[in-house]
Amino acid sequence: MNTKRKSTPSPEGQRQLETLRQAVGKTLEKKRRLGQYAVTWKDGKPVVQGEDAPGANENAH
Repeated sequence: MNTKRKSTPSPEGQRQLETLRQAVGKTLEKKRRLGQYAVTWKDGKPVVQGEDAPGANENAH
């Protein structure tokens, strides 16, 4: 089994990654405009963002 990996993706892989990044960016922007929350990753942990996010009102006292 070959376990070596390239440090950079192929040109086709780069195009696919860029397309995926654009799609995710558009989706997150759409959710923001609609007032929906989104779950993303930051520092290896899930982060819930948005006004209607679960637990968003816990600190609103």
